[in-house]
Amino acid sequence: MPAQEVAAALHVDDAVLQQGLTQQAASQRLQHYGPNRLPEGRRRSAWMRFVLQFHNILLYIMLAAALVTALLGHWVDTGVLLAAVLVNAVIGYIQEGKAEAALDAIRGMLSLQATVVRDGQRQLVDAQALVPGDLVLLTSGDRVPADVRLVAVTELRVDEAALTGESLPVDKQVAAVAADAPLGDRRSMAFSGTVVVYGQARGLVVATGSHTEIGHINAMLASVDVATTPLIRQINGFGHKLALVILAVAALTFVLGTLARGIPASEMFLMVVALVASAIPEGLPAIMTVTLALGVQRMARRHAIVRRLPAVETLGSVTVICSDKTGTLTRNEMTVQRVVCADGQYTVEGAGYVPQGRILRGDAVVDAACEPVLAQAICAGVLCNDARLRQHGDAWQVDGDPTEGALLVLGHKADGPAPFAQDALEDAWPRVHAIPFESEHRFMATLHRSQQGRQHRIFLKGAPEVLLGFCNTQATADGCAPLDVDYWRRMGNDLAARGLRVLALATKDSPVAPAELTHADVQQGCTLLALVGIVDPPRQEAQAAVAECHQAGITVKMITGDHAETARAIGAQLGIGVGKPALTGAEFALLDDMALRQIANDVDVFARASPEQKLRLVQALQASGQVVAMTGDGVNDAPALKRADVGVAMGRKGTEAAKEAGDIVLGDDNFATIAHAVEEGRAVYDNLRKFILFMLPTNGGEALIVIAAILFHLTLPLTAAQVLWINMVTSSALGLALAFEKAEPGIMARPPRAPGTPLLDGMAVWRIVLISAVMMVTALGLFLWELQLGASVEVARTMAVNTVVLSEMFYLLCSRHITGSVLNREGLIGNPYVLLSIAACVPLQLLFTYWPAMHTIMGSASLDGAQWTKVLAAGSAVLVVAELDKAFWRRRERE
Repeated sequence: MPAQEVAAALHVDDAVLQQGLTQQAASQRLQHYGPNRLPEGRRRSAWMRFVLQFHNILLYIMLAAALVTALLGHWVDTGVLLAAVLVNAVIGYIQEGKAEAALDAIRGMLSLQATVVRDGQRQLVDAQALVPGDLVLLTSGDRVPADVRLVAVTELRVDEAALTGESLPVDKQVAAVAADAPLGDRRSMAFSGTVVVYGQARGLVVATGSHTEIGHINAMLASVDVATTPLIRQINGFGHKLALVILAVAALTFVLGTLARGIPASEMFLMVVALVASAIPEGLPAIMTVTLALGVQRMARRHAIVRRLPAVETLGSVTVICSDKTGTLTRNEMTVQRVVCADGQYTVEGAGYVPQGRILRGDAVVDAACEPVLAQAICAGVLCNDARLRQHGDAWQVDGDPTEGALLVLGHKADGPAPFAQDALEDAWPRVHAIPFESEHRFMATLHRSQQGRQHRIFLKGAPEVLLGFCNTQATADGCAPLDVDYWRRMGNDLAARGLRVLALATKDSPVAPAELTHADVQQGCTLLALVGIVDPPRQEAQAAVAECHQAGITVKMITGDHAETARAIGAQLGIGVGKPALTGAEFALLDDMALRQIANDVDVFARASPEQKLRLVQALQASGQVVAMTGDGVNDAPALKRADVGVAMGRKGTEAAKEAGDIVLGDDNFATIAHAVEEGRAVYDNLRKFILFMLPTNGGEALIVIAAILFHLTLPLTAAQVLWINMVTSSALGLALAFEKAEPGIMARPPRAPGTPLLDGMAVWRIVLISAVMMVTALGLFLWELQLGASVEVARTMAVNTVVLSEMFYLLCSRHITGSVLNREGLIGNPYVLLSIAACVPLQLLFTYWPAMHTIMGSASLDGAQWTKVLAAGSAVLVVAELDKAFWRRRERE
């Protein structure tokens, strides 16, 4: 609404617009509205947050295992299990504290002090003391202390990227905008937490504290629940089901042993406890932590810093990546791509601020010095310019407006026999005076004199529709010609349709140097030189990464604060949303949740999106069954980052609020790094699944041996102590080596697993049953065979124990690939950690077999060469059967 209506709504009169509030009125309003700060929600105590970390099925299983081992007197095992429980709880506690730090980071964005006018005096006050109706003064470098309706503006530009995602500083104005204008288009407002990069302004505070736009985002962030990762959901469900199966089997075994076999209840209880201890996957949390930690290390080497361990695996299961455009998919370095003159069009090669690239006319390389109109246009762009291009080592950077920087880079690319670089041109044409760019007028003009002082020339740059009104001629190779307005409008529309930001360049000779340059000096009689098409170009590696994601079955959606035409054109260059319409924030706001769910999966480019809309988009995609990764850098992205299955924040240009809300921080702000992280995430999930497929059959085989013996009224092949020994020596120690497996070939060529896919599919269940049965048959069969040959029970049991352990060693080799064969050089020796873990188990089994103390403790006995040969043959049966099973599944996949 107009400034006068805003003032009336705030109950301030014209005097306040000049003199500000009185101190008394400010104090009264402070009591009414409260301090200008964001509220802190009620927090759980540190002790309660720590206690709640133990509310986890896996930790319950580990505590149960610790209790069992304590009952059996295995105090070392008890200590290790309790330590693992404590470490997991501490990690969860720290992560929850990080989530709360996101809210603190937003509060930290608020200005500490503000310059106001009160009682007619300019004062520096604590920003918390600001109230609606206060008259605030803003100048370059200030952080806006509250939401302010501007009433006077002098060349004000505000960086709103953190709030709106707008890639360039926004020019502000006093004129009112539409009431329903998107946040990024409210040019008459300056918002709390944004930064003034140029100019000065005066404005009325219209909202403070939680009523500001940043306050709304803070409230959203506080109300957003963190989504549970797919892995945690799967492990929790798996843990519950496994616990029920273990308890049911244990109860059945106890009943059969005591009632059917007549085994004393005390002895049977110890056996059941041993079976439960062996069946409980107490190594699973540890292997999860180690596998995820190794993934973290590998991702860190690729510039992805992981702040929350489960996010590593979750990236591997994402089905949709919602990515910010500026700086992530693009370079965040404006670049001139096309120059249109009256008698020719030019393409400029290169991207970013590195001044390398040729200028082409058609397919031919041109020398700018030999193209008179192009040369004049480049001179105008370089001289009518306040930015500076600097080189720091191998890097180039622009000090000033990025668009002006792009014109300087163009000058360097054209630099040759005729100097077009900034310093050379400024020496030849020193600046005398200038009209700075103002949003109301949308152009800049500079007055220059020749080095000899005999000639004066005005250069202009600005919006094409403005400069067309100043010009009556156009420059051609033969001199000046009447202005062809239709041609220039057609060319401007063509550049805009390509997603380019269009600037016009013009000039005017001034035979008499004015004392200072005025608007009247440039508003007529100018000659139009060229239209320049400027863009923030896509990263080359991002284009390849988007294609790789598409190949991997992952949909990439682009969300930006830029306008729809620009967003759609950049998306097309990246391969995002090709042939599909872009959805703007205004259109987004008209959709209810049900309609949004339907459209969210079909539309890939979202423009002018507000923080609420980004959050709604993530929620809509999740509601339709997608696993969503969200990237962002601003405080406006924080709610969506927190709600997404994986929040990916930018490390270089990201705000602290975004980093604290995210699960992963990109050290290079590059989308390609996300694609690498997805590959690592898939490898982590594969390794966890390999461990489970290794652990369950080995634990199952031990249980089946005892259960079969009880069912068939046989001598028990394993004692309770021997079951615990096998479990301690092999299950976790051997399985840990699988955490070091590399990603399998073609891992990014397969689609992401469906969110509802169980941890164990039909093939996995079959594998578990098959291998458990093979281990049971070989170990129990060998045990009974030895007894029949006259061996003692101790010798037969020792052979059964070694058969189980050797079976697990051979099966570990098989487990390196779920369906791929390991009967090759890579399969057998490709993972040195597998060989080391096997080598570590060998001396332990020799101690078990030959050390007299173990004979007493474990009931073992020494074996001779013939008996070891039988053990080796029985143990290797698992390798043969598992490889045959893999061959069957590979053939089925091919068919």
